Amino acid sequence: MTSLPSSAPSDASPDVRPVRVTGPRVARLLAEAAGAEAVRRAALAAEFWREAERSGTPLVEELDGDPGHRVVTFLWRGHRATRQVLFSGNRITDRGRLAGSLLEQVPGTDVWHLGLRLRADHRGSYRLAADVSRREPPADPAALQQRLRSLSAHAAADPLNPRRTATRWQPADSSVFALPDAPPQPWAGRRGTVPAGRVGRHRVPAPDPVGDRDTWVYLPPGSGHRDRAPLPVAVVCDGDMWFGRLGLADTLDALIADGALPPLAVLAPDAVDRAARWRDLGAREPFVAFLADVLLPWAAGRWPLSTDPRRTVVAGQSLGGMTALYAGYLRPDRFGGVLAQSPSLWWRPGLPSPSGPKPPVYGDPWLVARFKAEPPPPLTVHLDVGLHEGAMVDHARVLYDTLRAGGHRVTFDTFNGGHDYACWHGALAAGLARLLAG
Repeated sequence: MTSLPSSAPSDASPDVRPVRVTGPRVARLLAEAAGAEAVRRAALAAEFWREAERSGTPLVEELDGDPGHRVVTFLWRGHRATRQVLFSGNRITDRGRLAGSLLEQVPGTDVWHLGLRLRADHRGSYRLAADVSRREPPADPAALQQRLRSLSAHAAADPLNPRRTATRWQPADSSVFALPDAPPQPWAGRRGTVPAGRVGRHRVPAPDPVGDRDTWVYLPPGSGHRDRAPLPVAVVCDGDMWFGRLGLADTLDALIADGALPPLAVLAPDAVDRAARWRDLGAREPFVAFLADVLLPWAAGRWPLSTDPRRTVVAGQSLGGMTALYAGYLRPDRFGGVLAQSPSLWWRPGLPSPSGPKPPVYGDPWLVARFKAEPPPPLTVHLDVGLHEGAMVDHARVLYDTLRAGGHRVTFDTFNGGHDYACWHGALAAGLARLLAG
């Protein structure tokens, strides 16, 4: 077995790293097709695809003597024009050497396959791209890498996998797989029998540099009663993703119906576009001021919302996770709870918009140093990070240790996945319940 190049963290155990293997079902097809006549190979491939359509993809198979792992086989049904097929897996594809994530063809058939040995608690998203150009793939590694980078822009969801998630700034969805021991996500998806809250999109007036901002507002079932007690509040970054594309309202409805969350209001401003997101998110004081001094008062003037920081959580992912941490740091008078998922602790003031690898961090991350030098009043913080997120895992551990030493109430979970909405969705639900259920 050879290791698939990946961006797994340097301290990840070998059990977490993906390893390229051939799964039992594909191995059987290879053995049966070897030396067979063309008609026989076609029949074997047709039966293989019938099985794959019944079971769905990717194929997930057990490994003899290794109950903690599974073989996960990603498939593509090619045709005569297919020259190569690229697997693009969230943080398990090495973007610096894409040739390591090419599928292989079962000779003489339309079956293309890539098998990975993954720990049985892995959850992730992926896309596939088929090269059907007239030119043969270049032999030169640098030229092949450039060709595959261009091909990856056309990657799309797996047509045989019905489980999908939206992607940011991409025209195509990603497909999702979850192995048997992956953390359950019992609140994801719409339950038809659960009372539904109300979701509206409002234009919130705000001064520059943030400017007027479209914001999603979720109110729980029954929130129209005038005598209702003030609701706890969650402010969530990237509302255009969570409410516009990812169905967070359905998750909130299920959490409330199950008693995992109290009825709450959620305020979720849009990120708008790449430029606005980079300008606003991270440790940006104008955006924190917008959340604390514009958005919260605007909403409290319209609905019965708590103004108690102990019942107000700010949450975000990636740069949004950095925003949540900085909001808690600067404005503990408004935000007593912080939920930071895969926070971009590599961020520091003055960085240009990143177009490639994230800048290295020497010593403590910038925000960690701020927490050490000028600790705010005690916060309640929950951190999540994926084991395949490289240096971000170490950064989050350093932050956790710093927060604990500073007297904050802090919890820290890792998940076996990447920088991925497929993982963040369930962790966001669990994190909100952890911070607000009490």
